Amino acid sequence: MADTANWVAMYRAIESERPDALFHDPYARRLAGARGEEMLATMPRAMQYGWPMVVRTAVMDEIIVRLAPQVDAVLNLAAGLDARPYRLDLPKNLRWIEVDFPSTIDYKTSLLADAPARCALERVALDLSDRDARRALFNRLGSAYPRMLAISEGLLVYLGADNAGALADDLAAIPSMPWWLTDIASPWVLRIMRRTWGKRLEQGGAPFLFAPKEAGAFFTSHGWTIREYHPNMIEGERLNRFPFAWFWRILFWRAWARAPSQRDGQMVGVLLLENAKRTG
Repeated sequence: MADTANWVAMYRAIESERPDALFHDPYARRLAGARGEEMLATMPRAMQYGWPMVVRTAVMDEIIVRLAPQVDAVLNLAAGLDARPYRLDLPKNLRWIEVDFPSTIDYKTSLLADAPARCALERVALDLSDRDARRALFNRLGSAYPRMLAISEGLLVYLGADNAGALADDLAAIPSMPWWLTDIASPWVLRIMRRTWGKRLEQGGAPFLFAPKEAGAFFTSHGWTIREYHPNMIEGERLNRFPFAWFWRILFWRAWARAPSQRDGQMVGVLLLENAKRTG
C-alpha cells in the first residue's frame, strides 16, 4: 500500500478534529495509523501545504452528495483509505465500488470490519495499471449499472500523460458513465510539489508525474467535456482554508474566476467531467 494513502488520511483526521471542521471522518485517524502520523511529522512543510487536500476532499464531498441520488453506482478508482461510504449521507440503494491494490483493500477491510457502511459497498482488488483487467471491470460494471459516477481523487498526478489518457479513454468508452469527478494540477504546482515532497515520494515509489500543460483540453481530447471547475484558490477562500487569501485574490482572482469555457491558462482544482461520447 502506498504511504500517500496514510498521509492523506492524516489530513482528514486533523480536519475532522477542528471545531469548525468542513467534514467529519471518524475513521481517518484509525486508517492513517502510525505511518500517517510519521509522514505528516517528517514531510517538509506538510501542514503549510496541506490545505489543498482538505479543500479537495470537501469540494468532492459536496459534488458526490449532490450527484449520488442521480446514479446507480459510484466507481472509486484508487480509493486508498477514503471512508466516504461510511461518513457521507448517501442513498441506501447506491452501489459504491472501491478499486485499489490488494494490499490496500486488505488493510482497509480489516480496520473497518466493525464499521457500518451507509450504502451497498463492494471492494475490488485490482492493479489499475493492468489495462486488460481494468477494461474487463469497466465492462462488467457498465453492463450492471445504467448510470455511474467515476471518482479518481489524487490519482492522476501519479500517472504519466499516456496512462492518464488511456484511463480517460477507457472511462469514456463506458456508455453508462455520464460523469467523472477528478482533480488536476498545473505544471507550476507540480514543480512546487516536486521541490517540496518529490524526493520523499520518489523514494516511496510514488513520484509526481502528471500536470497537463493543455489543462482541461487534455480531457476534451479524450472524450470528456468540463461541466464544472472548482479552483483550489477560490474554493479554499470560500471554505476558509486558504492562507493569505487576500494577497492571492489581488494577483489571481480575475483569472481563476473565469468560467471553464473561457479559460486558456493553467488549472488547479477539482473537475467534474461529462462524457461527450455518451449517447443515452
